[in-house]
Amino acid sequence: MSVAAAFAGMRSVSPMVFRAGCPDCRGRFELTASALRLAIGATSKTTFYSFTCPDCGVSVRKPAGERIVELLTGGGVRTLRLHPTL
Repeated sequence: MSVAAAFAGMRSVSPMVFRAGCPDCRGRFELTASALRLAIGATSKTTFYSFTCPDCGVSVRKPAGERIVELLTGGGVRTLRLHPTL
């Protein structure tokens, strides 16, 4: 079977888009997975996602609970696992 035959009939998939807001300028916008970063720490206090506000340019960091972590990882957001310090 050729590659073309294997992929025949498949549709292109739109990139995942996430809604976010900036606490500084209060802007509301949509971001692609590549605009977000997820850091998973040992506790809920060290697990967060971050992005740069496209409206005002400020770096935004928000806590990420279990559901947010699931959505972001499932949507292709780049993830960094933080190691606990001894």
